[in-house]
Amino acid sequence: AAGIAGGLYTLRGRGTGDPLVATSRNFMRAVPFALAVSILLFSRREVSAPGVLLAVSSGAAASGIGYVVWYAALRGLSATRAATVQLSVPVIAALGGVLFLSESVSPRLAGSAVLILGGVGLALAGRVRGLR
Repeated sequence: AAGIAGGLYTLRGRGTGDPLVATSRNFMRAVPFALAVSILLFSRREVSAPGVLLAVSSGAAASGIGYVVWYAALRGLSATRAATVQLSVPVIAALGGVLFLSESVSPRLAGSAVLILGGVGLALAGRVRGLR
């Protein structure tokens, strides 16, 4: 479901005029849902200043900036290319974990990254050469 929603979000974003405005509106549309879940789970809350700061910085700042950049990049990509490039997101997230959270690089992570990026590279190279 998350993959389908992400794909639909990307396809809808391709036609947006202003990525910053579109992303801001989308985040504002999500606020009622976030509030509803927060109210439902209020009794299980654990709030701390560092937790709130991290949530806002990763949610609003990092995700917001990421979507604005992604929407801007979509202008130059076909739907197929966008879908293919989007497959590299888990590798980018894992790299962020290694660089910023001191997570280790296991053989499984390295192998997965090589396979994913290799597949993305092959798909994009095949499209450039006209192969299908």
